[in-house]
Amino acid sequence: MTTATSAPVEHPEVMDLLRFATIGSVDDGKSTLIGRLLVDTRQLFDDQIDAVAQASRDRGVGDLDLSFVTDGLRAEREQGITIDVAYRYAATPKRKFVIADCPGHVQYTANMATGASTADLALVVVDATSGLKEQTRRHLCIASLLGVRQLIVCANKMDEGNWRFPLYERVVAQMTALAEMLEIESLTVIPISALHGDNVVERSNAAPYYEGPTVLEALESAPAGGWAGVHGEAAEEATRLPVQWVLRQPGGGRTYAGMVDGAPIRVGEEIIVLPSGLTSTVTEVRTPSGLAPAAAVGLSVSVALADDLDVARGDMIVGRANPPRVTNDIEATICWFGTAPLTQGSRLRVKHTTRSTPGIVTAISSLLDVNDLTLAGASELVANEIGVVQLTTADPLVVDAYGSNRITGSFVLIDPVTNITVAAGMVGIPTLLHRS
Repeated sequence: MTTATSAPVEHPEVMDLLRFATIGSVDDGKSTLIGRLLVDTRQLFDDQIDAVAQASRDRGVGDLDLSFVTDGLRAEREQGITIDVAYRYAATPKRKFVIADCPGHVQYTANMATGASTADLALVVVDATSGLKEQTRRHLCIASLLGVRQLIVCANKMDEGNWRFPLYERVVAQMTALAEMLEIESLTVIPISALHGDNVVERSNAAPYYEGPTVLEALESAPAGGWAGVHGEAAEEATRLPVQWVLRQPGGGRTYAGMVDGAPIRVGEEIIVLPSGLTSTVTEVRTPSGLAPAAAVGLSVSVALADDLDVARGDMIVGRANPPRVTNDIEATICWFGTAPLTQGSRLRVKHTTRSTPGIVTAISSLLDVNDLTLAGASELVANEIGVVQLTTADPLVVDAYGSNRITGSFVLIDPVTNITVAAGMVGIPTLLHRS
């Protein structure tokens, strides 16, 4: 029995969770905006607000610097910038949120990519008084390559420009042109003042020309769940379950644990275990709530199979319809974070879903120009550059194109000597990139 004609599986704990990343150039107000959202929606305890107030006084920036709500590292508070990705969790009566406050400095682009990699949308902050900056364009390019297709753009610091309509109009024009080039599906531009709270949670009369949603209203109404491959469910993709743990059961037998991706997994579904190609049928699905006839994309589950197969961590249980590709050779688009250049012959460790294997760069195919999204010939990639490479791995990987599945189409590259992550990779070349 296959899943193509089965009823959809809905789990509010998956679909009601919106993951978003705040991105943009340094000092445009990302951390202040998140601080404002958390304070005005009453997400902070009194002792947390007291700690932020004390840090603000210690640094001599007034009674309450909202950017300190997410800037948790001492170095960040001392320098007044965001270095690491700061994750915060919030909930309103309509939705739960996971917020990734990403750094704006170019040297922390790797951290920004981490925050955007699991985001349903990007909350983009632009200083309306200065317009769209190069680093914001770079962030948006990376977010788009990582599969983010929704943008909520905050034209911030409108109060400093006396809420003049031409400032807002310029941000709309710049973002509309860039969104079209990046193949963005949804774009909302909101004039705000993160410092004073205008149009963040509460609607303001300062911009009478704007009749759209507040930032919170836009976040509450945005589609969620795409980070976990829910887009695959809509496209009737087959199940993907990367095996993270093999669980031995009391009295004998084994079950296989991992996070459901691609499409829901159901009792009675015929599956293939890759890369071995062994086949069986799902006899049990156990979710965090107990046994269930099916589990939705994004849930961590364990499944039992009808046959006693040799299944190990790193294998993938997949539906028989539209199976992924099993290969040792990958063409991929990567964002390089290493301090030393990436060159042909570089040996790295490839971490893909739950499998880790040695790999070698057999070719550097091209380098991306983030301004016009063209690919040109290259012999190496240096820090924060994006390019296309050819990889050969020691063990076969079970992959989809990143454009069809963000989880099975992504991987990271790890320096085998230092164990530092040096690149984020996407299987294939996104359609929005063009060879020059």
